[in-house]
Amino acid sequence: MIFFMLMLLFSPLSIKRFLCAVLCLCAVSGVLAQKKSVPKNTLNGDYIVAVVDSFPITNHEVRSRANQIRLELVTKNGTAPSADFLLKDALEKLIEEKALLQNAKDTGVDVDLLAVEQSEIRKAALAQMSVEQWRKSAMSEGKTLAEVQQGLREQLTLQKLTERNVPARIKISDKEIDEAVKAQQGANSSPNVELELAQILVAVPESASDSQVLALQNKARIILSRLKQGEDFLAVALKSSDSPDREKGGNLGLRPADKYPSLFVNATQKLGVGELSDVVRSGAGFHILKVINKRSSNKVAITETHARHILLRIDSKLSLIEARGKLAEFRKQILAGKANFAQLARDYSSDASAPAGGDLGWVGPGNFVPEFEKVMDALAVDEISDPLVSRFGVHLIQVLERRQGVMSERDFRELMRNNLRDKKYEETYSQWVQEVRGHAYVEYRDSPQ
Repeated sequence: MIFFMLMLLFSPLSIKRFLCAVLCLCAVSGVLAQKKSVPKNTLNGDYIVAVVDSFPITNHEVRSRANQIRLELVTKNGTAPSADFLLKDALEKLIEEKALLQNAKDTGVDVDLLAVEQSEIRKAALAQMSVEQWRKSAMSEGKTLAEVQQGLREQLTLQKLTERNVPARIKISDKEIDEAVKAQQGANSSPNVELELAQILVAVPESASDSQVLALQNKARIILSRLKQGEDFLAVALKSSDSPDREKGGNLGLRPADKYPSLFVNATQKLGVGELSDVVRSGAGFHILKVINKRSSNKVAITETHARHILLRIDSKLSLIEARGKLAEFRKQILAGKANFAQLARDYSSDASAPAGGDLGWVGPGNFVPEFEKVMDALAVDEISDPLVSRFGVHLIQVLERRQGVMSERDFRELMRNNLRDKKYEETYSQWVQEVRGHAYVEYRDSPQ
């Protein structure tokens, strides 16, 4: 209607000029609008390559993760896949992580700043740095302290979420444990099988010539033939064996299978009680073995250690360097006879064992964190370690005694349960991650570069 009125009031030339002005104004407005608009997928100069629920993934994140994966693969294998492969792999791993973080947010799994700070202290201690030194090292790649701490917080959140979900999904039936126990018992080399063997040894001198070795081998074969024809093993051993145990009929005693040479175990693995092995060659000569007894004890021989320690925890009042120096001085005083280990533990240790002089009692394998147990196992009786850094702080360890112990049938079944659980963990974890990812909203945008 307005356009019709304009045609009545103005000349055709005036109308033409008016329309041109309008078109120019629209074009200019479009250009200005285009200059002012910001692409939707940019973020602080970076750009978003994917969105997982409420979590964006930037190109910078993908490149950083790809570089991390590349370094790990080069360290492990000496080489790494192409850059495109690494970028795609890094993106998929980040998508999984963001999906898990969204799941943690939805289910109320979170960690506080105190947990982050404690993680910083542990990581610094393990790196044998102060917390400030560790932070500077972590920030060396251009990250701010806030970004470093946020990364730690996400790591701890994922760990907490995994611990809450994965172990409960792993199911181990009694039937599976029974089968695992049976499989262990069926292998003579397993520690829960006891063997009693007897031997006849035809010794071979170190300087023996090839012809002499052949003659001694024939001698052993003749003895084996006589035994198979029914001659008494004890009598033959007394008369023909070169082994020191011939007075006992060559009997080597009842012991766990792993305490015998693997050569003997392998040679008798498929034999029943009373049966003879073929002639077996070792560095000492030619052996003929007889199975006197074979039984399953459902017990495992283990080495138990009685130790004590002094623990100094790292905090704002005691740095790692100070703790190491303090324990080094304690060690020096103890070795010089100027101080008593137990008293120093009572006076200075931060561990619950302090009132008992740091005494940890008798323990078997697997009771301590690996970094502590590795050092303890390497110590001789009465030896004192150098200051040791663990995830709990700095320790001074002394081994007091060692003894051989056995694992009960109940503990053995629990060991089999844990072994089965370990074997199923990775598969269960992967299934759970894929399940969480499947429920997440994932939007791919621009490809990472």
